[in-house]
Amino acid sequence: MAWIYLAIAGVLEVVWAFAMKQSQGLARPGFAALTVLAMIASLALLARAMKSLPLGTAYTIWTGIGAVGAFLVGVLVLGEPAGAIRIAAAVLIVSGLALLKLSG
Repeated sequence: MAWIYLAIAGVLEVVWAFAMKQSQGLARPGFAALTVLAMIASLALLARAMKSLPLGTAYTIWTGIGAVGAFLVGVLVLGEPAGAIRIAAAVLIVSGLALLKLSG
């Protein structure tokens, strides 16, 4: 169950990052509220996952899902550039996450 909590927490990190971008500096109340709620839910699920997962693994996976997810949302939804170096960096992050999962 801890891995499921961690995966959902990571997805919620992407949600709050996107909502924060859409809030225009927290000036749009709906997106600002979504940002805060997704942050709280993400942290709560991360804390729950950390009851049984090692700190280094859980935190790294959580931030990795958030980083790669935010990168993908930026490219696919917001039209941000996806140059070869940025894509290579995302692949390296995913590779590191896979190695952490395999090591545990």
